[in-house]
Amino acid sequence: MTTRPGGRPCTLVVCRGCCCGSTAKHPDTDHPGQLARLHEAAAASHGGLLVRTTDCLDTCAQSNVIVVQPSTRGRTQGGRPLWLGWALDDDSLDLITQYALAGGPGIAELPATLDLQRIAPPHATGPARTRR
Repeated sequence: MTTRPGGRPCTLVVCRGCCCGSTAKHPDTDHPGQLARLHEAAAASHGGLLVRTTDCLDTCAQSNVIVVQPSTRGRTQGGRPLWLGWALDDDSLDLITQYALAGGPGIAELPATLDLQRIAPPHATGPARTRR
């Protein structure tokens, strides 16, 4: 991975553990296709977006879960990781990708539809919050 001059880009952390990415739990979702689309968007961004996968984010009731981590610039502007659940269809994936490519937390305006998908991280005691 190359580091951009402004630091780390916005990163999507995609849960693909026991429930997220499971055809047993979500048989109508093309889980490999979703991940491929995200990786294609990252490749086309030429370093403006990173995509990582993780085994489990411990938020199985809201699967599929994607965490949008702010870029270095977004973090300095107050952005915090945004936890999104129920990322099961193409429209949701498109909105998440567009938001991340626009800069993500701390930089881009969060679309109202994604605000409805916001979930609390498993260690949080209150509702999930992020700026912009």
